[in-house]
Amino acid sequence: MARQGVGRLSHSVCLVLTCLSLALHLILALFCLSVLQTSCVIPPPSSCSSSLSFPGTEKDKKLIQTKMATKVSQWISSRSKLEALFSHPLYNLPRKHLLEDDWLLKLKPKNKGGDSEEEDEEEDSDKSSEDTNWTRSADTHPAWLRYHLGISRWELYDRNDPSVAEVTQQMATQRILSAVQKSGGTQLKLIMSFPNYGQALLKPMRQERDAETDFNLFYFSDFERHNAEIAAFHLDRVLGFCRIPPVVGRLINITREIRAITTDHKLSRTFFTSPVGNLCFHGQCEYYCSTENPVCGRPQVLEVSLASMLPDLSLAPRRSWRSPWRRSYSRTKLAPWEKNPDYCDTVKQTPPYNQGTRLVDLIDMVILDFLMSNMDRHHYETFEKFGNDTFLLHLDNGRAFGRHSVDEPSILVPLRQCCRIRRSTLMRLRLLSLPGFRLSDVMRESLSQDPLESVAPLLSVQHLSVLDRRLKTILKAVHTCLEHHDDVIHDDLQGYDVNLYRH
Repeated sequence: MARQGVGRLSHSVCLVLTCLSLALHLILALFCLSVLQTSCVIPPPSSCSSSLSFPGTEKDKKLIQTKMATKVSQWISSRSKLEALFSHPLYNLPRKHLLEDDWLLKLKPKNKGGDSEEEDEEEDSDKSSEDTNWTRSADTHPAWLRYHLGISRWELYDRNDPSVAEVTQQMATQRILSAVQKSGGTQLKLIMSFPNYGQALLKPMRQERDAETDFNLFYFSDFERHNAEIAAFHLDRVLGFCRIPPVVGRLINITREIRAITTDHKLSRTFFTSPVGNLCFHGQCEYYCSTENPVCGRPQVLEVSLASMLPDLSLAPRRSWRSPWRRSYSRTKLAPWEKNPDYCDTVKQTPPYNQGTRLVDLIDMVILDFLMSNMDRHHYETFEKFGNDTFLLHLDNGRAFGRHSVDEPSILVPLRQCCRIRRSTLMRLRLLSLPGFRLSDVMRESLSQDPLESVAPLLSVQHLSVLDRRLKTILKAVHTCLEHHDDVIHDDLQGYDVNLYRH
C-alpha cells in the first residue's frame, strides 16, 4: 500500500510539472510573437545608425549589420549620382553679388522715343538673312543670346541656367545654314551657322575613340579629338568650374550640311571620294590638311563636336595669356620650369600671379588638364573687360584624353611647385573621391546625356576609370603640400559655414 501511494504521488507531481512546462512554453511563444510583429518592420535606410544593437552573438551582430549596410548601399546606388552631386551644398554655394560692371554684356538704354534698342549682340549681326523680333524682353531672345547675356565676371555660365541646355539642344538639332573654315590654327575647324545667328565651332572625328596616342609622337603632333572636346565640357562642369563653352556631339551629312551650303571656295575645292566610296575633305591648315590626312564620312555621315561660340571679339574682346608653364614645343629643349624646381617662386612675384586669385585659377586649370591628360595648354584667355580679377577660359581641349595607360606627371608640376589650391576645389575633389560620388561614375552619367552616346560611348571604360586614379594622384600631391607648407589653402569659403560643406 505504501508503494502504491508513493507511485501515485510521483505521477501527480510529473503531471503538474508537465502542465507548468507547457504553460511556460505557451507564454514564451506568445511573447516572441508580439516581439516579431514589431521588429519585422524594417526602418528606412536614412534611419539606420551604427549605434543600433542587435540580439545574439557578436558573429550574428556583424552578419545583420553587414546585410543592413548592403541594403543601404543598394538604396544609395539606385539614385542618380550626378543628381546627388549637383544637389550637394558644395555645388550650390551662394553666388556673389553682381554689380552692373560685373556682366560682360548688357542691354542698350532706351531711345528717346521710348522704344528700346536691340542688344549689342544683334547690332553686329547681318539682318538680311532672316527677320528678327527681338526686344528687351528675355522671352524674345534666342538661347545663345541669353547664354551670352548671362556671362559674368566670375563664371561663363550658371549651371542651373536653362539657356545652356537649350543651346546644346539647338546645336544638336537645328538646321545648319552655312559652313566655312576657321582661319588660323594647326588643324581643320569649321564655323557652323544656325538660325537666329547662333554659331558653333566644329571639330571632326579623326580617329576611333578607343585609339591611344602613339607613344612615339610628341604632344604637339597629336590629332585633335572631337570626343575630347565634348568630354572636357562635361568634366569641367562636374568639377564645378563652368569655364568651357557648351559643347555637344552631332552626326552630320557631309554633302548636305557642309559641301552643299559652304561659301568657302578654298574648302569646297578639297572634297573628294576615297577608294572605298567615302566622301572626304581636308580644308587648308598648317598640319594634317592634305589628302594623306583627310576627314572622311561613312560614307557621308560624320561625327563632330560643336562648341558654342563666345561673343564676337568686337563686343567682348579677350586677352590671350602665355602660360608660365608653357612647354618648349621643341624636340630637344626644356622649358624653364622643367629645369628649376623653385620656378614658382618667380611666378608668385610676377603680375598678375602676385595678387588676387590668378594663381589658384591657373591651378584649377592644371587639375582639369591632368585629369584628362591635356599637355597642350600653351595659352589661356580672359575677357578684357574684367581685367585681372576674373576667371580663366578653358578653351581648346581637343588634344585631351589621348592616353589612358599612363599618366603625365609633368602636367601637375604647377601644383607641386606652388602648393596652392582653392578650398572649394579641394573639397569638391575629395567629394568626387568618395564611392557615392565617384568621378568616373558621374562622368559616365553626364556623358550619357550627349546625342553621340547613342552611337558609342564617348569615353572608353579605360579613359573613365583612369579619372579615379588621377584624382588620387592630385589629392596625394595636395596632402604632400600640406605636410610641408602652411599657406597651401586659398580660403574662398570665408564667411560660409564650412561644416555645411563637409562630407
